[in-house]
Amino acid sequence: MCGRFVITSAPAALRQLFGYVEQPNFPPRYNVAPTQPIPVVLVENGARHFRLMRWGLLPGWVKDPKGFTLLINARSETVLEKPAFKRAIRRRRGLIPADGYYEWKAVDGRKQPFFIHRADGAPLGFAAVFETWAGPNGEELDTVAIVTAAAGEDLATLHDRVPVTISPGDFERWLDIRGDEVDAILPLMAAPRIGEFAWHPVSTRVNRVANDDDQLPLPISAEEIEAEVEASKPKRAVRKAAAGSADDGQGSLF
Repeated sequence: MCGRFVITSAPAALRQLFGYVEQPNFPPRYNVAPTQPIPVVLVENGARHFRLMRWGLLPGWVKDPKGFTLLINARSETVLEKPAFKRAIRRRRGLIPADGYYEWKAVDGRKQPFFIHRADGAPLGFAAVFETWAGPNGEELDTVAIVTAAAGEDLATLHDRVPVTISPGDFERWLDIRGDEVDAILPLMAAPRIGEFAWHPVSTRVNRVANDDDQLPLPISAEEIEAEVEASKPKRAVRKAAAGSADDGQGSLF
């Protein structure tokens, strides 16, 4: 799956890679989370455009968003049939620029976060589907979900799902919605090739959405991991005997 990701490449570099018309200037983000606005590249009137959308798709038929499950991911195996995605996958496909994402793995009864990125350090484009939700009072909200696939042999050691990443050579094919056929994009909805991505453990500071700084994606050592484990353990209160009292071996509650 994909529940947090990172955008650190310079805006000009991302514009050149994705080829959108706009020239947005935005700061790096090190801990992008669901419900936040995220950049989406789409095709409109024959040109690529940059749009901000809320991460968490709302299908147009939803009446009350408060009672609807937040859809941050769309499974590639069922995206053509699920009511929430089956129209979007045919007519509203996009790309989400990123430089990597976080995943959590159970290690000794706790969740250890890892930062996952292309082995060559290049930016990547998450496959995405989007919808514009219209409210009863005329309000509109652009919303988006990241397409995921079953993990390959290497990344499966961290999690059984991975975001689908589209290579630059396939950007045009993924974004082409001129027809209503999806046969051409089906091969694109797959896990990365083995060895295409690398990863390393990072600080559990990434667990808090409020933390968003350039230290989050950096690797941490085994000693630092152990220090975080110790710091997370409940502290036992130290009980001292009252001054001047005899020590009968039972200690004191006060």
